[in-house]
Amino acid sequence: MDVLNSVVAGMGKEEVRYFKLFQQRSNRHRDRMDSSLFDYMRKSGADYEEEKIMRKLYRGRDKNAFYRLRNRLLSDLKKSLLLQHFEEDEAIHALHLLALSKFFFNRNNIPVAHYFLRKAQTEAVHSENHELLDIIYSDFIRISNELLVIDPGEYIDLRRKNREEINHLREIDDVLAMVSYRMKVTQNFDENENPILPLLQKTVSEFTTDPVLMKSPRLRFRIYHAVSQILLQKRDYPSLEIYLMNTFQEFNTEKLFGKANHDTRLQMLVFIINTLFKNNKLEASLEYTRSLKRGMEEYQRMHYDKYLFYYYNSLVINYSKLNKRKAIDILNEMKENPKIRSNAFHTMFVYLNLAVSYFDLHDYHASIRNLNRLYLLDAYGSTDIFLKFKIAIAELMIRYELKDFDVLEQKIRLIRKNFREVFNKRGSQREVIMVEVLEKLITRDNLKKEKSLMSRVKSSVFRDTETDAADSEILNYKNWLNEKL
Repeated sequence: MDVLNSVVAGMGKEEVRYFKLFQQRSNRHRDRMDSSLFDYMRKSGADYEEEKIMRKLYRGRDKNAFYRLRNRLLSDLKKSLLLQHFEEDEAIHALHLLALSKFFFNRNNIPVAHYFLRKAQTEAVHSENHELLDIIYSDFIRISNELLVIDPGEYIDLRRKNREEINHLREIDDVLAMVSYRMKVTQNFDENENPILPLLQKTVSEFTTDPVLMKSPRLRFRIYHAVSQILLQKRDYPSLEIYLMNTFQEFNTEKLFGKANHDTRLQMLVFIINTLFKNNKLEASLEYTRSLKRGMEEYQRMHYDKYLFYYYNSLVINYSKLNKRKAIDILNEMKENPKIRSNAFHTMFVYLNLAVSYFDLHDYHASIRNLNRLYLLDAYGSTDIFLKFKIAIAELMIRYELKDFDVLEQKIRLIRKNFREVFNKRGSQREVIMVEVLEKLITRDNLKKEKSLMSRVKSSVFRDTETDAADSEILNYKNWLNEKL
C-alpha cells in the first residue's frame, strides 16, 4: 500500500484547505515542489503516475531527491492532520496531552508535566480508555518521586482497579474476536459446532449479573456486540431484532451515544437494517436506512465515507425485493461513485448484484455482461474459493437461460477441474448437485427418470431447513429448479 497516496486520497476539502494554510506558515520558497506533488496527487487520483510527476519535478534525474520530497510531504501531512483534529477525538486528545506531559517531564519541568498528566487522566476517564489510563497511572507513580503532593498509594490502587477493568474487557474481546474470525472463515457453522460459542455465552452471563460492571458504557457496548454475535451465530433473527431494537432505544434514552462512540451507533443501525431485512420487514429496514444516512451527516461527516457502502448496500438489498429496476439504478449510481470505485471488493459487489438483478428481470445478456466484468477485477483473483464456486454456478444458470449449451459444457468441464478441491467439502453439497443437474439438462428436458439425482435435490436443495444456505447463494437454486423441474 502506498501510504502517501492513501492519505492524500482520503482528505476532505476542509483538510486540504487547512493543509494549504499549514504549508504557508513555513519559510520555504514560493515554487514549492511538495505543493506541486500534493496537487498532482489530488487531481490524478487512481491515475497517479510516479514516473510522470518525477520527470516533471526533477527531469527524471534524481530519484533519491524525489523520495525525500515524498517523505517530507507525508511528514507535513501528518502534522497538519493531527493539528487540525487532535481535539475532535477524546482518545487522540488524551494521547496528545500525555505526550505533552512526557515532553515536559523530559525537560525536567515536573509541575507542568503533572498539569498535562491530570488533563490526560480526565480525558481518558471520560472516554473509558482503560489501556491509556494504565500508562497515565504509571506516570503518576513515577512523578510522585519528584512531587510530594502526589500520593503514590492512591494511583497504585487506581491502577490495580483499572487493570481489573482491562482484564474484564479483554476477556470479552478475546472470545468476540474468535467468534468473529470463525464466522468469517467458516460460513456453515451451526451453534453446536462452534466451540467458542459456549465460552462467549458463559462470559456474557457472568458479566451481565454484575451491577457494578454493567454501569460502564464501554462494557455495555462490548456486551451488545457479544449478545448480537451469539444470536447471529444461532441464526435467531427474530430474537436478534428484539434485542437490537430494545438495546438501541435503551442506549439512546440513557444518552450513551456521543461523538466518541458515534461509529458504534452507526454500526448498530447497519445491524438493525440487515436484521429487519432478514425478517422481511423491508419498509422498516428502509426507514432505518434513512436514519443511517442522517447519522452519517452528523459530526461533520466524520464517518461518512466509512458507512457509504453500507448505506448503498442497505438500499440495494431492500429494493432488490421491492423494486428491481430501482435496485439497478442504485447499483449504477454506486458504479460511478469514486469512493465506491476506490475499493475493489465494493466494485465486485456492484457487478455481482447487477448480474443478479438483470437475471431476475430475465435480461440474461445484461446479466452475463456484468458477470464477465466482475471476472476482470483484480479483487476476483483473491476472492474466497467457495464464493468463486457459487459465482461459477450462477454463470452456468445464466448460460443455460441463454441456451449457450456449447459454452455451458465447456464451463462445466472447467469447474470440475478448477474447483476439484471443494467438490467433496460439506459446504459445497448444493453447488455440486447444481453442476450435475445442469449437466443433465443439456441433453434432456425431463429429469424425473434420474431418481438418484432427484432424491438428492429434494433432500438438499428443496429442504425447508436449508434457508440459510439458500441465502448464501448468488442465484436461488430452489426457485430456479422449481421452474425447470
